[in-house]
Amino acid sequence: PGNCFRFGHGGGMVGDSMSESTSDSERSDLSDLELQEAYSKGLLKPGLNVVEEAEKHGVNNVVGLKQRLEDFKKDLKWVERLDMTNGPAADIIAKAEGKCVGEDNSNIDPEDDFQREMYFYRQAQATALDALPRLQQLKIATKRPNDYFAEMAKSDQHMQKIRVKMISKQTSIEKSEKAKQLRALRKYGKKVQVEVIQKRQKEKKAMMTAVKKYQKGLSDKLDFLEGDKASLQGKKESGGGAAVGSAQQKKKINAKRKFKNEKFGFGGRKKGLKRNTKESYDDVSGFKAKIAHAKNNRFGRGGKKNANKRPGKRNRQKMKNRSQK
Repeated sequence: PGNCFRFGHGGGMVGDSMSESTSDSERSDLSDLELQEAYSKGLLKPGLNVVEEAEKHGVNNVVGLKQRLEDFKKDLKWVERLDMTNGPAADIIAKAEGKCVGEDNSNIDPEDDFQREMYFYRQAQATALDALPRLQQLKIATKRPNDYFAEMAKSDQHMQKIRVKMISKQTSIEKSEKAKQLRALRKYGKKVQVEVIQKRQKEKKAMMTAVKKYQKGLSDKLDFLEGDKASLQGKKESGGGAAVGSAQQKKKINAKRKFKNEKFGFGGRKKGLKRNTKESYDDVSGFKAKIAHAKNNRFGRGGKKNANKRPGKRNRQKMKNRSQK
């Protein structure tokens, strides 16, 4: 009843494990025998045993190398090869500076990058100067024609993708720069706003203390009342009131207001303006003798003043009563 499991005798997994163990023991016996034989022959040395490899001897087969060279060597024309061996061109800069440069170029320091690259440049220059005349003799064009169009290495679609990617990258950089500027402006604006608020609070506090001192009789000065006027004047002088001034200039001046300003004045003290001074007393530039001493002049002393003056109300009433009688 139920599930029963039964293992076989001498087969399956038991047989495999027994065969593997016997093979491992045989291998170990063989390795031990080999070691014993090597030790008896004197091949083993005390210490760490290292496998020594035999030295490789190179073979310099000159005949075989020359044979291979002749096999793949081809006698082609110079136009097909375009190989040249030249020395460097004359160093014009060194001659202009008065430096002596030998033909063997032994004074060139190979560790100096500039001298080494200039040597390569002059060698390429000498090669080009020798090769161009030979190409012209062979009637081979060395310049690209004006109507030559080389095949593009990349397609137009690929270049368009690159262009779109570059434009998007540039726009993202511009957006990030604008965002940085806006953040900086916001920080600066907040800083200025805080400074203005602190300044106003400070001025308000100073004004309140001055008012309290005046009320208690500790001070008889009213300079704190002129604080706003002084601040406005300072703003106008510094250019802060430029917007206010431009707004006032834009407004049209009323003609009636202008006439009254000219007639009655506009602000300021008017008392004592007609009072005589030493300068006005000494100034006789406006005096005219003919007008001042004329006999029949109405502006003079002897002339009649207000000859056509209308009689008063009482006199007119008397004249009216007389005419009625």
